Amino acid sequence: MRNLWAFLVKYHHWFLFVILEVVSAVLLFRNNSYQGSVWFSSANEMAGSIYELDSQVETFFSLTKINEQLTQRNIYLERQVNEMQKQLTELTRDSNISKNSQLRLLADYRLIPAKVVTNSVSKKDNLITIDKGSADGVRRDMGVACGNGVVGMVYLVSSHYSVVIPVLNSHSNISVAIRGSEYFGYLRWFGGSADAAFVDDIPRHARFAKGNEVVTSGYSSIFPPGILVGTITNVYNSSDALSYRLKLKLSTDFGNLRDVCVIDDTRMKERLELMRAAEDSIKPPSN
Repeated sequence: MRNLWAFLVKYHHWFLFVILEVVSAVLLFRNNSYQGSVWFSSANEMAGSIYELDSQVETFFSLTKINEQLTQRNIYLERQVNEMQKQLTELTRDSNISKNSQLRLLADYRLIPAKVVTNSVSKKDNLITIDKGSADGVRRDMGVACGNGVVGMVYLVSSHYSVVIPVLNSHSNISVAIRGSEYFGYLRWFGGSADAAFVDDIPRHARFAKGNEVVTSGYSSIFPPGILVGTITNVYNSSDALSYRLKLKLSTDFGNLRDVCVIDDTRMKERLELMRAAEDSIKPPSN
């Protein structure tokens, strides 16, 4: 103890210098927006690199299971596409129509593959970080999906990383519809289980059953229609008894999320700019 005290006394000026430097840095970055933003960006890039390395190690040991899931999903999608082509060919007697319609649909979208480097499922407002950013063509408000369904929406973008607001976030609000019907509502998550969420504002006259699939409605500029969200497990009355609230089992396993795709809709930017221009044009003039 005596030697420790002697060491501290001998070099106390260095300890004082370090403490003052730390206090100065904290005050500088906390009270100045520009310096704070520079620090946040640098720290985010550094943290992103560390998390990416950690995620790569985890991904290496889970490749077998992921490949099995992707193979099963690809088989399912291939069977579904083939069945749709057969039905459309029987109705139109023209095998080229189904192929052309598929090409026209896919021509509007570009999928940007990305890997999840950070993820959380136990918070009220969970966030996901992916390893693609503006340098890869990712922009804010793009939709994000995986092989099993919807993941969320891009919220913040840096050069090489992006932060995604997933379904498991209280601020997430995605327009969805019951598959095969015109009834739609809004997907929300209120905490708790990571495999369940709720759909609000389903009209009372809607016809559906437990086990029906819920997909994206296509009524927003974020997701194209038809991306799987989950299946109906329970039905409740809304608080005002004017509509239904549906409980869903989410199709996406957020606790085992590794590979995702950012959906780049080439016409999304145009639609968003048009919508914002319309909103600005109907605002009352300021005095």
